[in-house]
Amino acid sequence: MVEEARRFRWGHININVRDLDRSVAFYAQLGFQVFLPGIPYLNLTLEAPSQPLPDGAAEALGVPKGTRGRGCILDLDGAFPKIDLTALDDLVSAGPLSTSDVGIVRLCLGSSDLGADVASLTAQGVEFVSGPRQTQAGRADIAVCVDPDGTLIELIEVHLDRWPPLPGAR
Repeated sequence: MVEEARRFRWGHININVRDLDRSVAFYAQLGFQVFLPGIPYLNLTLEAPSQPLPDGAAEALGVPKGTRGRGCILDLDGAFPKIDLTALDDLVSAGPLSTSDVGIVRLCLGSSDLGADVASLTAQGVEFVSGPRQTQAGRADIAVCVDPDGTLIELIEVHLDRWPPLPGAR
């Protein structure tokens, strides 16, 4: 009997935040909507007050037993991955990573009109660390903004007509 290869599929990306309501409002500016007003398997809800994580979940996530928090799951255009926003009470944060760090340092969202999107978000008070910049041979334009807690979000407009033929692409 041949063992079948494991197959994974997207689940979610977790972003820890300090102020859940502020972060939900920020991600709504990027087009995200609340998919679930909580994270049921963690016993977290969008609404206050904070709820305790089950002991097994706290242990699996590497946080102290008794940790309390709030959370929700966000959705962008009904697609995966989803984003879990989690605000855990009374934990010390090391701060967000930067592009020069090792690990997941940016979340990237595609745009069909980067200039217009950056202008709209800037008018809404979104902070950008870099405005639209053209990349190698004009193959993409990139801008990077930050969420309220410093998480880097890359916005990219890809110009596939400027790319050389890609191996295996049709």
